[in-house]
Amino acid sequence: MNWKSIKFDWNHTRAFLVTAEEGTLSAAAKALGMTQPTLSRQVAALEAETNTTLFERVGQRLVLTDSGVELLEHARTMGSAAMQFSLAATGQSQQIEGTVVISAGELDAVFRLPKVIAKLRNIEPGINIEVVVTNEASDLKRREADIAIRNFRPTQQDLIAKKLADEVIWLYGTRDYVQQLPALSQPTELAGVQIIGFDQSDAISEILKPKGWSLSKQNFQLITSFQLLQFELCKEGLGLIFFPENMADKQPKLVRAFEHIGPAMELPIWLVCHQELRTNLRVRRVFDFLGSELGQSS
Repeated sequence: MNWKSIKFDWNHTRAFLVTAEEGTLSAAAKALGMTQPTLSRQVAALEAETNTTLFERVGQRLVLTDSGVELLEHARTMGSAAMQFSLAATGQSQQIEGTVVISAGELDAVFRLPKVIAKLRNIEPGINIEVVVTNEASDLKRREADIAIRNFRPTQQDLIAKKLADEVIWLYGTRDYVQQLPALSQPTELAGVQIIGFDQSDAISEILKPKGWSLSKQNFQLITSFQLLQFELCKEGLGLIFFPENMADKQPKLVRAFEHIGPAMELPIWLVCHQELRTNLRVRRVFDFLGSELGQSS
C-alpha cells in the first residue's frame, strides 16, 4: 500500500462524517464535545486536503454536494472500522478505574438505579458511572453506552444479553380517581376510561387488543412520552397510567385499577452489553453487579 498517497487527517474525516450525520455544525460539535468553530475548521481542512467542496449552506442547514454524498459512504466505512477498533481495544482493558456508561429508561433510572448505583459506588469507588436516560434503544455497537437495560431481547449476534425478570404492568391511578371509575366486568368495557398515553399511535391499543382490551384514541386525551410527567399527572387525578407493579405498589398515592381484569401486560427486562466489552474488567464488574442487584429487585 502506498501510505504516502493518504494525505488527509482522520480527525477531519470524522468531523465531516458527524456533521453529515447530525445535519448541522452545532449538533455535530455537541456530539463530538468540541466548539463549533473548531469543528468548522476541521471540515474546511478536509475540503482543502481533498480539494473538494463537501457542503453547501441552504438557510440554516448544511446540504451535501454530489462529491460529499459520494465521499460520505467511504467516511461511514472508516467510521465503522474505527468503532470496531475502539471496541476491540476497550475490550482488552483490565483496568478497574475508568468510566462505564449505562443506558436506562426513565422509570428504571429513577426508581431502580439510584440505590443500586449507590451500592456499586461503595463497592467499586474507582469506577465512574455515567447514566444515559432514554426510552429509545441506545446503539451499543456505536458506543452510545457500554451496558443497556431494555425491555426486549437484542437480535444482533455480537451483543450479550441476560434476562433479569418479567415486569408486570397494571393500570394505576389515585385512590379517589379509581373509586370513581365505573364497575367493569371485562376489558371490552373500557371505552370511557381516561389513560395518559405515550403518543398518538395505536401501538398500545394493538398490543392489548389480543387480550380483549378495547381502547381507542378517545381513551388517550392526555399524552406525553415523558413517563415521569405521566406519573405526576396521574397523581393529580387526571387519568390512569401503565406502570410496573414493583414500582407503583410502593407509591402511597397510587392503587391498581380494574385489578379483577388482571395486568395489562408483561415485559421482559434484559441487561445487554457488547461482547467485546464483556472482556473489559470494569464493564464486566458493572454488568455482573447490575445483573445480580436488578434481578433481585425486579
